[in-house]
Amino acid sequence: MAIIQKEKLTRDLLISLFIYSLPVVAIFLYFKLSNNLVSESHISLPAFLEFSKPAFEHIRTWGLTVFMLILGVIEFTAGLYDDEWTGQERKVDIICFLAPKLILPPIIAFFSLTALPYLIPNLANTLSWVPFWGGFFLIAIADDLTQYWYHRLHHQVPFLWRFHRTHHSAPYMGMAMASRQNFIYTVFFSQIYLTATLTYLGLGLPALFVLVIKSFITLGAHSSIAWDKPFYKYRVLHPIAWVLERLISTPATHHAHHADTSGDGVGHFKGNFGNMFFIWDVIFGTGLITRKFPESYGTKSYKQEEWYAQFLWPIFKSKKEGSPLADGVLSLPLKAKVVEQAPAPVLEQV
Repeated sequence: MAIIQKEKLTRDLLISLFIYSLPVVAIFLYFKLSNNLVSESHISLPAFLEFSKPAFEHIRTWGLTVFMLILGVIEFTAGLYDDEWTGQERKVDIICFLAPKLILPPIIAFFSLTALPYLIPNLANTLSWVPFWGGFFLIAIADDLTQYWYHRLHHQVPFLWRFHRTHHSAPYMGMAMASRQNFIYTVFFSQIYLTATLTYLGLGLPALFVLVIKSFITLGAHSSIAWDKPFYKYRVLHPIAWVLERLISTPATHHAHHADTSGDGVGHFKGNFGNMFFIWDVIFGTGLITRKFPESYGTKSYKQEEWYAQFLWPIFKSKKEGSPLADGVLSLPLKAKVVEQAPAPVLEQV
C-alpha cells in the first residue's frame, strides 16, 4: 500500500510539473510566433476589459469584505446556520476573519518591498512584456495548483493536519467560517508569496483579476446558499452543470469536503481539495461529485477548543481533555487501525 501511494504521489507531482509548464510554453510560443515582437502588454488591459479595471480594484480593496458581510447577513436571515453559531464558534470565526487582515498586510509588504528586491535584485517588472492573457493563465494555474497541493498535504500529513483542522472544526458552512484558519496555516499560505513574486516581476494586473475571480468562486463554494442546485434540478441545465462542477469548486463539491463523515457516499473530506479549480481533483483522482449535500459538517472528535488554541496552536494549547491541540496528543489518520481498549482513542480525520 505504501509503495502504491508513493508511486501515485510521484505520478501526481510529475503531472503537476507538466501543468505548471503549460502557460510558460504558451507564452514562449506566442513570443516566437510574433517574431520576438510583442504588440500587446498586460500593463494595458485588452479593450473589452478596460471598463472593468476600476471595479476589480475596488472589489480587491474593500468590495470582497462587504460582499462577505452582506452574504453572511442573508445566510443568518434565512436561518441557514441552524443555531450552530454559538458564542464559542462566533469568537473563533470573528478572530480568524479579522486577525489576518491585521497580520498579513505587513508581512506581504515586507516580502514584496524588502525580501524580493534582496533575493532577486534587478528583476522587477522583467515579465512586463507578457500579454495580459498569458499573465492571467500563468498566475491562475500557478496560484491555484500550488494551493491544491498545500491543502492536500495538510489533509494527508498527520502533523500538518493540526494546522488546518480549525477550518474543518465548524459544524456549519457559510461566510462566517470561510476564513476560519490557524494563523500558521494562513501566514505560510504558499501561493500568497508565489503571487507576490509574480506581481513583483510585472504581472500585477493579471494577479488582480485572478484574485478577485478566485475569491468569488471560493466564497461561493463555502456559502450555505446552494447556488448550484438549479443546475442539478433542471434537465436543460445539466450539460452546464457537468462542465461547471468539473471546472470550479461549487457548494456541492466543497460542502462534501467539509462533511464530518465519508460513510454516507456524499462526504469526501479525503478529497475535493480544489479551491478555485475543481479540475485538479478530476486530474489527480481526488474528486467526488454526487450533486448532493452532507447532512452534517465538522469533525466527529471536535471538542469546541478555545479560540486561542484553534487560532494560535502550537503557541497556545487547548485545555480540553483529549483534544489534538493539547499537549501530548497525536493527530492520527481516520483510516488508522484502532486496537479496542477502554477507553477507545479519539481519532482525527486527515
